[in-house]
This record gives sequence, C-alpha cells and structure tokens, in this order.
Amino acid sequence: MSILLTGAAGFIGYHVAEALLARGERVIGIDNVNAYYDVRLKRARLARLEPQDGFSFHELDISDRAAIQALAVAHPDIDRIVHLAAQAGVRHSMVDPWSYASSNLIGHLVMLELARNMPKCQHLVYASSSSVYGANRVLPFTETDRVDTPLSLYAATKRADELMSHAYGHLYAIPQTGLRFFTVYGPWGRPDMAYFMFARAILAGEPITVYDEGRLKRDFTYVDDIVAGVVGALDRPPEGPAARVLNIGNNRSETVGELIALLETALGRRAVLNHAPRPLADVEETCASVDAIGALTGFAPTTPLSVGIPRFAEWYRVWQERVAGLNLGA
Repeated sequence: MSILLTGAAGFIGYHVAEALLARGERVIGIDNVNAYYDVRLKRARLARLEPQDGFSFHELDISDRAAIQALAVAHPDIDRIVHLAAQAGVRHSMVDPWSYASSNLIGHLVMLELARNMPKCQHLVYASSSSVYGANRVLPFTETDRVDTPLSLYAATKRADELMSHAYGHLYAIPQTGLRFFTVYGPWGRPDMAYFMFARAILAGEPITVYDEGRLKRDFTYVDDIVAGVVGALDRPPEGPAARVLNIGNNRSETVGELIALLETALGRRAVLNHAPRPLADVEETCASVDAIGALTGFAPTTPLSVGIPRFAEWYRVWQERVAGLNLGA
C-alpha cells in the first residue's frame, strides 16, 4: 500500500517523507513547486528524496481536480493521505489572498473529495495551524478553545479546512486528523520564516526588523519533533467517522529576542536591529497544550530552542555556500 503526501517539496513534507521512507513505506509525493520562496530549495529537497526506494514524485497542483483524480486512478493502492500542501504565510495572505483561496480552500476540498471516493482510504491527516486561535489570550491553547476570531486570511482558511473536514467526517465517515502546527523550524526550513530571514541578514550584516522590542512569544517547535507527531497520528486513525483536531507544538513559549540571541551565538555575529510595532496580523504569544496528542501517540517534544537553533545554523551555513555556488553557475 502507498501513502499520498502533498507538499512533498515543502519543509515539513520533505521531513515527513524521509521518515516514512526510512521505515519502508511507499510514498507518492505531489507538489506544484511554486515560486512563493526559492525554488532551488524545493528542488534540492526533492533531489534528496527522488533516488530513494519507494518514492515517486508528481508535479501537480492540489487544486487541479482532474489531475489529482487521474493520479488516484493510476495508484489504486493509496490507503492513507498526508495532506501538507498549502499556501503558507500569515502576512503574505494580505498581499495575495487569491492564492490562499485556491490552495487552502479548493485544494483541501479536492483532498476531501479524493478521500471520499477512495474505498481503501484509512486515514486523512492534514495540516492546520496555530493561527486558528487568533485573538485567544488563554494559554496554553487547547483544542477545546474557541477559534472564531482569526486575525488573518491565512488563519481563516485553515479554520475553514477544519470545518470542511468536520462536515465530511459527519457525512461520509472519513477518518481524519487535523494537526495545528506551532511555528516549526529547523534544517531545510522555509526562507519566509523569521528565523531563516534573521540568519540570512545576520550573516550578511544587514538589519532585521524586530516587532515589539523582541517581546513577541512563540511556541517554536523543532521539525524532528513535528515529524514524530505527524507519523504517530497517522498510525492511529480515529475510530468511526471522527474528524479530530490536535495541537502539535513544543509546549513552551519563548521570545523572539531569545531566538535572535541564540542565532547570534550560533552564527558568531551580532544582529543589527530595527524595531517596529507589531503588525495587525501577528498575535502576541502562542503556546500549545499537547496533552491530547501525547495521550494518543506518546508525543513528547524533546528539542529545546537552545538545541534546535544551532542545528539549523549549522545546516544554514552549508546551504548558503551551496547557493553561492549555484549563483556562480556551479
């Protein structure tokens, strides 16, 4: 049997694919490899996956109903779906809202319809986001909190995905798990994320913009911990037509100022700071309760920021050298 993995060229998707392949799974990866951020990074991730036994890749857009259906017909052995593809980025949703409607709303609906029409589908695991908690001020965030005050279109689309999944679980008995990711970071990460942009600027001697004097707090979660939770959830589908939602985070809130200090130490350079007010789309603090996913899978994050950031910085130096070589035509 095979697992359909959307967003295979993405940050979390790449790492999940590695973990599934390592345990002998057959993985059918799809991704549209768009130019939201450096395509070279996406291609480099795929270049590490494609030689591995059990992996096949199809460059498709998840909102393309006909193409996705044709893929499913060609692979009748698919029995699980890990749906991680989406248009990411809170602030970018204020710039290009239409891409969020296409990828996050239509794309999710395409996956639901795919699962509904696949008799062998045992479990659909999909990516939601901590952003759905919006203006919630009660910490840590728990799955039973109200999530009807999104602060960005991105957050609204992710909450809409959860509601669509709930409806399809009720109507068609599709076992589903939505995972609310909390600020994932690590090697092979996304260049649009703060820690990645900070690292680039610090090494280049360029200023970085820091909101609210670095006091904003996030539940920074190392990618290896995230992968353990994704795979653990995949292996434990809900009983019956449940469409559950689970937090997946580090269960610890740390300031952006602490993140910058760790990057300075790991990279051996001081950051040049430009201070600015917090954007309207940004929340003040996030922190995940992980009791539910812990009880289900044994999930327990093991990587503090003080360990994860040096690992990222080590990878980042190598990647920058490679990019420099690519720019020179190497």
